[in-house]
Amino acid sequence: MLLSRITSRIIFANIEMNSIVMKKASPQINPSDACKIPCFDHDKVAAIKAMLSEQEERLPELAEFYKLLGNTTRLKILFALGKSELCVCDIAHVLELSTAATSHQLKSLRNQGWLRKRDDGKMVYYRLHSIDLLKALKGDLKMLEARLG
Repeated sequence: MLLSRITSRIIFANIEMNSIVMKKASPQINPSDACKIPCFDHDKVAAIKAMLSEQEERLPELAEFYKLLGNTTRLKILFALGKSELCVCDIAHVLELSTAATSHQLKSLRNQGWLRKRDDGKMVYYRLHSIDLLKALKGDLKMLEARLG
């Protein structure tokens, strides 16, 4: 009988603990947290929502685009290839990486369509496919430098 009561208390305690955990894991939105300030420019808000709706299909692609650029090694490759076409070995030397690690990064950039490769016997050369990408990166770098001083 004592064992049965202890077991019941343990089960009840576990149920209470799970209930607490579940409440924390799935918080409810409180209506009082919603914005209560009236919107002053309904036309502007509607226009922006429509614009975002039109772009909604492309935004995940843009996020993936920036995710690929969120790697300093890949950025170095893009800037290096902005100067000249280079073979994989030369790029590896510039980056101070193995040719295997360099090839892995180059493949990611090539799959995105940013690079073109040229085979010359056993040598593989890469070049930028889009000068616009390099211009955008240089512009971003200037903006960052201006912001940081």
